[in-house]
Amino acid sequence: MLSEQTRSLVKATVPVLQQHGVALTSHFYRRMFEHNPELKNVFNQGHQHSGQQQQALAMAVLAYAQHIDDPSPLLPVLTRVAHKHVSLGIRAEHYPIVGKHLLASIREVLGEAAGDDLIQAWAEAYGLLADTLIGIENGMYRETTNADGGWSGWRPFRVAKREAESEEIESFYLEPSDGGALPSFKPGQYVSVKRFVAEWGLSQPRQYSLSDAPNGEYLRISVKREDAGEGKPAGRMSNLLHSEVQVGDVLELSAPQGDFYLHEERNGPAVLISAGVGQTPMQAMLGQLLKRGGREVRFLHAARHGGAHAMGGKVRQLAERHPQLQIHVCYETPRAQDVIGADYHAAGRLSLGEIKSLALLPDADYYLCGPLGFMRAQRDSLRGLGVAADRIHYEVFGSHPGDD
Repeated sequence: MLSEQTRSLVKATVPVLQQHGVALTSHFYRRMFEHNPELKNVFNQGHQHSGQQQQALAMAVLAYAQHIDDPSPLLPVLTRVAHKHVSLGIRAEHYPIVGKHLLASIREVLGEAAGDDLIQAWAEAYGLLADTLIGIENGMYRETTNADGGWSGWRPFRVAKREAESEEIESFYLEPSDGGALPSFKPGQYVSVKRFVAEWGLSQPRQYSLSDAPNGEYLRISVKREDAGEGKPAGRMSNLLHSEVQVGDVLELSAPQGDFYLHEERNGPAVLISAGVGQTPMQAMLGQLLKRGGREVRFLHAARHGGAHAMGGKVRQLAERHPQLQIHVCYETPRAQDVIGADYHAAGRLSLGEIKSLALLPDADYYLCGPLGFMRAQRDSLRGLGVAADRIHYEVFGSHPGDD
């Protein structure tokens, strides 16, 4: 337990963190990578260049300071962070490195305002947080490693097949190079994929949802090529996978992780709501739901147009074979060759209020994945239509949804 003095000193930094949090975390990352450049191979450098990771860490540090009296409301967030850390191979021995540079950054950025008492208070607070995360992550490492087909760290997988799903999304079917067994996983979870990026001289990890249900034969990821545009640089890893990785090549994978997944213990309907490449975890959920049977399923999807709509034909074929599955697809800006009633069902953005009879089902669970604005809009719409908050589940991927 932290002392009253420690908690008071940490809480006193809240206004400073609100005003200067991003400056502090930006300084922290620069300092850490300067002194420990090997960690560049662990952290997503695309997020570093865009500023997403600095913003995310600033918000996390602020939230911890605000809840220092009772951090228990942060436990779901810490669990999500722990899944990310285990997927990236962050271990207990990394925490002292992070702590050293975080405390040094507080002193260097705040200057005279960061006296010895404040640094000591933050050292104690960080130590408690680190111990909490290490405990959660050690349990995850043990569970993952000891599961049938499980492993710890990175494991080589051979690309057995590539398949174009749309103009910008490609699926990669991955089989263990060692010939060993595959683990089961919860539909909706993701893996980290590591590949050397020559331009940066670094190995880089990226997290991709598994886009097919557990099958014991392969793991599948479906990757959107992130092109440059609107001030956003092209996604290094997504473009590398699309342009360079061929059948027979080897990728390194971490074991499946993630706290967004299908609740298979429930018997009510499942409504899967996605936009763009956000449908990848929904594909795994859909496959598992239809394999198990017994539950009504709705698959509601939004795409820009037919050229960007991945796996549409596959989902339509599933609906033809499984009467418990009904689908609804919206194209925001349909092309001339896109056929309403065949390729899609409505033009414009997905509006749950306009399809209430299809989307709202008694005792249903709702799963959302897509860009942040899309998920917020669908969540707010569901709440406005009377759906209980504990029935709405959504993915929070990377620093924010829509990463490369």
